[in-house]
Amino acid sequence: MGGMTVGGVFFLIFFSLSLFVVIGTYNRLVNLRNRFKNAFAQIDVQLKRRYDLIPNLVAVAGEYLKHERETLTAVTTARNQALGAAQQAATDPGNRAAIQNLAVAEGSLASSLGRLFALVESYPELKANQNMLQLSEELSSTENRVAFARQAFNDAVMAYNTARETFPAVLFAGIFGFDPARFLDPPEEKERVAPKVAF
Repeated sequence: MGGMTVGGVFFLIFFSLSLFVVIGTYNRLVNLRNRFKNAFAQIDVQLKRRYDLIPNLVAVAGEYLKHERETLTAVTTARNQALGAAQQAATDPGNRAAIQNLAVAEGSLASSLGRLFALVESYPELKANQNMLQLSEELSSTENRVAFARQAFNDAVMAYNTARETFPAVLFAGIFGFDPARFLDPPEEKERVAPKVAF
């Protein structure tokens, strides 16, 4: 080793081990961040499916609920807001504000759908309509898939956040741009009516 001192050798070993730890931690955080982004992509697929079902549901209901335009308009507006929020969140699932906006929009959509289905109960012909029954069943099934995908996303977010908050990642996660991710909260329990649809 020529003129290298014992202290120089120890420094080189310490530096090499530190570099190895930093690289390993960085790669682990990248892996976990990609996992929660992929988990959000699964939510996005199910949300798009649900957003595609809602206009058909409104159209069928509209044939019977001619005097309930306000409710139908509220569902359509909430659907469009949720769709926009989902598109924004899909561009960067690590954006805490976008995930929060999606959670709020989803809560509004669940609430407006709940009001729609409460109205449907008052119209026996609509309740018995084959298209309405099929759409309601598809929507309910999709709601279950959304809930499952949301749980997978939240689990991935927890794994990522835990990894970035533990030593040694906590020392440099922020420096390398590994910001905390936000859970996608389900709509409030009192608003979550749509998954319980049964005619």
